[in-house]
Amino acid sequence: MKLQIGVMGSAGGELTDGQIAIAKRLGTSIARRGALIVTGACPGLPHAAVLGAHEAGGESLGVSPAHSPEEHVELYESPLEPYTAMCFTGSGLMGREVHNIHSSDFVIFIGGRSGTLGEFCIAYDEGKLIGVVTNSGGLSDHFDGIAALFNKSTGATLIDDDDPERLVARCADRFISERRPSAVAFEPPARG
Repeated sequence: MKLQIGVMGSAGGELTDGQIAIAKRLGTSIARRGALIVTGACPGLPHAAVLGAHEAGGESLGVSPAHSPEEHVELYESPLEPYTAMCFTGSGLMGREVHNIHSSDFVIFIGGRSGTLGEFCIAYDEGKLIGVVTNSGGLSDHFDGIAALFNKSTGATLIDDDDPERLVARCADRFISERRPSAVAFEPPARG
């Protein structure tokens, strides 16, 4: 199995060229690691990350809130391309977030608005390893403070970095070293 890295972030609002470039670098880094990128199949920064992954020869899984491809495009105004595979949950935007987090071995946040905050809360409560691209705008620059306000130990680990390539490497190394559930499948083979 491939490592499945979730990317959650701003699907809309005013996004700068700089934010889009960072998201594409994030996706490229995930693809170069040989991992599968998982997103909510939405526009914005997650879509930019998927484009970066595909440009680097990577694969992607889109977790849609819709019942069908038609609903995904027409109701949710979201892209179908260039996803490798789509999961149509039919659970709406908020319900889809749980599937999104559960489909990811760990999650990386970039930018973010209210939907991203919901995904962060789910990932935190689920005790996930959470990467945060700092200086990427939106709520991501505040997740350390938000986690401190929870005053709750769930086993979640936060790793912050403003360099997307370094963040992917740090999170993947930590995921494997902590032997989180299913991490053993992602260890490189022993060389003899």
